[in-house]
Amino acid sequence: MQRWKHCPDGSNWGRFGPDDELGTLNHIGPDQRRAAAAEIREGLAFCLSLPLDIPGTVTIHPRRKPPRLQPTFLEDTPYINYPLENVAAGLQDVLSDDQVLLSTQYSTQWDSLAHVGALFDADGDGVAEPVYYNGFRAGTDIEGQTEGSPHGSFARHLSVTALAHSGVQGRGVLVDLLRAFGPGRRIVGLADLLQAIAAQKVEVRQGDILMLRTGYAEALWDMQSAPDPERLDQTGAVLDGTDEALKTWISDSNIAAIAADNYAVENPHLSPDDCCFRLPLHHHCLFKLGMPLAELWYFRDLAGALAERGRNAVFLTAPPLRLPGAIGSPVTPIATI
Repeated sequence: MQRWKHCPDGSNWGRFGPDDELGTLNHIGPDQRRAAAAEIREGLAFCLSLPLDIPGTVTIHPRRKPPRLQPTFLEDTPYINYPLENVAAGLQDVLSDDQVLLSTQYSTQWDSLAHVGALFDADGDGVAEPVYYNGFRAGTDIEGQTEGSPHGSFARHLSVTALAHSGVQGRGVLVDLLRAFGPGRRIVGLADLLQAIAAQKVEVRQGDILMLRTGYAEALWDMQSAPDPERLDQTGAVLDGTDEALKTWISDSNIAAIAADNYAVENPHLSPDDCCFRLPLHHHCLFKLGMPLAELWYFRDLAGALAERGRNAVFLTAPPLRLPGAIGSPVTPIATI
């Protein structure tokens, strides 16, 4: 049975099928991947991930914590520099084995479609209920602590596993907002974005992953030894999620995803006097369009190489971890030119 009677205006609910969990990543097909592969001319590869312990001592999101590594244990024995001669005399093997506790969205990451939902009357009964893209439900499809589960939360649908299975591989196009507007904080609406796209001669095609360089992640990298939260708050462009024209352009462009080097892609809308979303662009992209968002990517080296060559498109491979039930995921994106 269809999970909803009403869908949000301008949404992609049902567009790719009633059970779709990929959203706008459906715009990447064989033709788009072949076109992306044509962007490889020199075979140079660039890592677009921060080290996953950055932001480090700069707190940009109080709920998310840096990774903590420790050995695996067999009973009380830590397996780090562990000589197997302890198990059987004469063995010369020495083993080290570890595990990690981390927030999946602490550093370079993907937001899955289970990351942001909304109160919406999908049933058509006049009562808004918490739902996600394509009508998936809080409590049944995206669960909290459930009796008998080893997990404290679990997304049965819309998790990062659908993204991982798809490969998230296609043509990435870089719009260098740092080069266009400088390192200071700037709220970027459609006019500014189109100005930068035109000036840098960026061709945005269906199925592209739009990559936005603002300089924010680079500032995080540079200030590791001397963190300055106040300066960071004034660093880098952010999209204006309240700009209706921008949201319409994102919908009409048929891009597959947006990846930015800042911590939210957009400017969090903090005014309590305005209705109705703290993150209106997340609402538009994740909830309505089914468009994954990525944050805290690292573009400095790639941007320099592309600028030297007068280019802005790459072959991009960026799958999240295939971690069942996960709402976000670390990612190590690779751009090849």
